[in-house]
Amino acid sequence: MLETTWFLLWGVLWTVYFILDGFDLGLGSLMPFLAEDDRDRRIIYNSMGPFWDGNEVWLVAAGGVTFAAFPKAYAVMFSGLYTPLMLLLFALIVRGVSFEFRGLEDNALWRRVWDGCMTVGSFVPALLFGVAFANIFMGLPIDQDGVVQGNILSLLNPYGLAGGILFVLLFTMHGALWLTIKSEGGLQQRAATMALRIWPVLLSMLLVFVLMTALFTDLLTNYWANPLWFAVLLIPVGGLFAARALTRAGNWWGAWSASALTIGGTAMFGLLGIFPALLPSSINPAYSVTIHNGSSSTLTLQIMLGVALTFVPIILMYQIWMYRQFRHKVTDVELGYDEAY
Repeated sequence: MLETTWFLLWGVLWTVYFILDGFDLGLGSLMPFLAEDDRDRRIIYNSMGPFWDGNEVWLVAAGGVTFAAFPKAYAVMFSGLYTPLMLLLFALIVRGVSFEFRGLEDNALWRRVWDGCMTVGSFVPALLFGVAFANIFMGLPIDQDGVVQGNILSLLNPYGLAGGILFVLLFTMHGALWLTIKSEGGLQQRAATMALRIWPVLLSMLLVFVLMTALFTDLLTNYWANPLWFAVLLIPVGGLFAARALTRAGNWWGAWSASALTIGGTAMFGLLGIFPALLPSSINPAYSVTIHNGSSSTLTLQIMLGVALTFVPIILMYQIWMYRQFRHKVTDVELGYDEAY
């Protein structure tokens, strides 16, 4: 029971991270296509500025839970996926540095360099997260010793790349919708138009990914065993169609919330499909790291559960307060503050 509880909490932490940091990653990736001048770029930076580092707390929490609750899964993942995880880490560092360094020099070339770093540091994590989780859904080549065979190139298989493209599309539409909330005028209209342009591509990619999931993975086994679970698919599909309708209606917060449901439902679909495995093995299911053979001791899980039930709600309440506090649009007044990016 404790192992199942921690699996659900682990899944919730990853899902919340994808929803919250997803719009940052997507908006950073889209910046060259949305911003026409330096003012537009500053609005994009400041629309993410109060939130991006707080959003990454959920990534730290998800990694910490993996380490403490499922240490074997942590060991196998970080040793077998060392290269892509280091690339992911470096990209996130470059993105974080871009926020702080861009405005230190009043020089166009200096700013273009850091704008490029922001775009690369946003696009690469979005792509790698999709590639990584798609490969986990498909199963990693884990042998009897818990060693992942292969290298980073083996992760760039058709299904892994499809997952990467799907995540990029999910995050870019999410980011464009966030910009409709935080901007006005021409930039807001371009963001809304971009979200509507991404929408049919995302819908097509989602359908392709589900089809490839049936062909390349055993993810649907749990769903055939529990047909009611297929209702989970209504969340991302319903969210996707609602996002389009609400965008056309100019209901920006509603459209962004519907996009969040799309991301959350997609993540939930995959995580329920691999349960009770954390890292399925494509070599032999017996070599998979599961919630049973990869978890910490019962006492550790009990102590951690008490800590999680205390601090996760506090973090959640703080972030709700923060989003309410900075829910206003970014205008020239905000750009004039010394604290602005």
